[in-house]
Amino acid sequence: METEELNRWGPDLARWAADYLATLRERPVRAQTEPGDIARQIADEPPAEPHAFEDVFRDFQDIVMPGMTHWQHPRFFAYFTANSSPPALLAEWLTATLAAQCMLWQTSPAATELETRMMDWLRQMIGLPTDFEGVIQDTASTATLAALLHARERVLGFRGNGEGLSGLPPCRVYCSDQVHSSIDKACWVAGIGQANLVKLPTEGDRGGLCITELEAAIVRDREAGLLPAAIVAVVGGTSIGACDDVAAICEVAKRQDVYVHVDAAWAGSAMICPEFRHLMAGSEQADSFVFNPHKWLLTNFDCSAHFVRDPESFVRTLAIRPTYLKTQGHDRITNYSEWSIPLGRRFRALKLWFVLRSYGVNALQETIRSHVAWAAELAEKLGEEPDFEITSPPVLSLFSFRYLPDGADDPDTLNATLLDRINDDGRIYLTQTTHDGKYVIRFHVGQTYTTREDVMFAFDVMTSLARG
Repeated sequence: METEELNRWGPDLARWAADYLATLRERPVRAQTEPGDIARQIADEPPAEPHAFEDVFRDFQDIVMPGMTHWQHPRFFAYFTANSSPPALLAEWLTATLAAQCMLWQTSPAATELETRMMDWLRQMIGLPTDFEGVIQDTASTATLAALLHARERVLGFRGNGEGLSGLPPCRVYCSDQVHSSIDKACWVAGIGQANLVKLPTEGDRGGLCITELEAAIVRDREAGLLPAAIVAVVGGTSIGACDDVAAICEVAKRQDVYVHVDAAWAGSAMICPEFRHLMAGSEQADSFVFNPHKWLLTNFDCSAHFVRDPESFVRTLAIRPTYLKTQGHDRITNYSEWSIPLGRRFRALKLWFVLRSYGVNALQETIRSHVAWAAELAEKLGEEPDFEITSPPVLSLFSFRYLPDGADDPDTLNATLLDRINDDGRIYLTQTTHDGKYVIRFHVGQTYTTREDVMFAFDVMTSLARG
């Protein structure tokens, strides 16, 4: 394809995108294909000669689209959403056109300086103090890995990167059993190891980490010659929205000189609404904080906001400066590749800038408040049904439930079957978790195009399929 063909195909694809978003409600939310259906339609070998773009795009529609789960569907109530918006979409088009590698200030000064400003806008929006500085990571998983690497080096006196870990005392990381699996993986990759990830019991209505158990574990480990390195506090856990008492955790950390990383990957976006900030109270004392605008701020994947209180120490952990990466003639500039695990970086700040300017904080707050209100309304309505049980109350826009008719002798199997029936039906999409040893169904509201009517429609689908 020659560049001038963009004049033809660009408008065609823009119209296709607008039509796709306008007709999402007519599609099943989850892909209705079986394993291997898509692969069987794709050639085994790459083409030796070019194909006409008409053919390529037709195959996209005929082969790829039937195998897509529609994350932008207004009745997508599964996982946490990865929502988007027209301004974000257009910004991604520009980003792809520029195709810049934004690893250093000099490789695209605008990308670096816009990222700095956007991170400060987000810091202000969620109420973190001015001593936090931020970087856009791809996901919260990467941010957590970077945070635990920093905590590891901090407790080892920055010896780990140079000497390796084999001759050094084991580092310990503490959290509740409500943390995301990315915490486990970060401990694997950071060389800390699963055996040194200490998962402690929870307490209270919010499912928070037991503070007395936390401090006792830290003291016990230190007396045994281990190195307490980090505590991962969760705000809005993936399973049922569990929230730790961050302030109490930070008090323990201060006494015990332990790093605190706050994982607010989903719930952090809601902190732009002051009335929800009690969930993150104490985060101003933490060492790092992460949340994903790509989950609830209409900014498409990937865009994770990672804030740190000690950038100099953080960069010391991650920065490698060979001669070919040095910027000559400039001092004290920011190179965000030194704040990230990969060297290469996309121009993620552009879509954030487009979204924040196109909507403004007030409209984004209203979107989140509506989602929270609709989830609470649905949970109340479902809880009034005699054969349904709310198994965890709404935390922001997330709650869990199960179908429990009289005489049900195997509720776990019954609810797994119900979930399959709901998702096979295609009108809505839900996912599951385990809570208090029970198989339960999660319901989360967070899609850009979702309306109250979509949420109430889900009630009709769930109850009719359960009883049908």
